Amino acid sequence: MNIQLPEVVEAYFQASNSYDSDLLGKCFTEDAILYDEGLTYPGSNAVVKHIVEANKNLLIKTVVTDATEKNEETVVTATISGNFDGSPVALDYHFTMENQKISTLNIVMAGIG
Repeated sequence: MNIQLPEVVEAYFQASNSYDSDLLGKCFTEDAILYDEGLTYPGSNAVVKHIVEANKNLLIKTVVTDATEKNEETVVTATISGNFDGSPVALDYHFTMENQKISTLNIVMAGIG
């Protein structure tokens, strides 16, 4: 399946899968906000730190399965697998962009938000 993603979203998944904090940091605005597992991570440094640590610790790999544009968001559905209970699981990544960078990312169970 060949899914077209905005360049920064594609870079996000590449960085996330390779645990590349430098590339990941370039994907986000300075004041970016991440919502993940009921917690909020304000600022690009906190966002990058959380994503890299969580993914690396659990050996997370992400495979994009779908993407849509709605309500000024890019919503990407992906299957993540790794060293955690319930693996694999489908998640929806709600990206809001500003100046071709990610300003908000909300990660939820697929089909919920």
